Amino acid sequence: MTRVSLLNSPFLLGFEQVERTLDRIAKTSGEGYPPYNIEQTSEDGLRITLAVAGFGRDDLSIQLEDNQLVIRGKQQDDQDRVYLHRGIAARQFQRSFVLVDGIEVVGADLDNGLLHIDLKRPVPESRVRTIEIKAAGKAKRGAGPTIGTETEKAG
Repeated sequence: MTRVSLLNSPFLLGFEQVERTLDRIAKTSGEGYPPYNIEQTSEDGLRITLAVAGFGRDDLSIQLEDNQLVIRGKQQDDQDRVYLHRGIAARQFQRSFVLVDGIEVVGADLDNGLLHIDLKRPVPESRVRTIEIKAAGKAKRGAGPTIGTETEKAG
């Protein structure tokens, strides 16, 4: 079966990494535990909140692996307890979020069974580039193209 690419337009150059990221997200989107919220806290601030009731700080880990935020939880089984009924599962989890280049993880805190992870979005920088077009001379034809650039930052 041939896969139809969303990004195979000749006008979209260099988006192979984006396509691989979308494939990875599609494979992991079926995860349902733990539930989470994503909220905008300011113009450039985001917060991911995961419901991790029963997990302590030592049971949780947060890592940034390339552009992927990975939250893992693993509870230690208490061998001293004798359960007559065990309805609260002590299961492990891994939840991943793909972050765009430039997003910073500002901090994380655990409060009343909710793990809050604060992120800061980069402010997009507007750039204008002028590409100089040079006349092709007979002596330069085999040397390859030459591009001159000027960069201006709009702020």
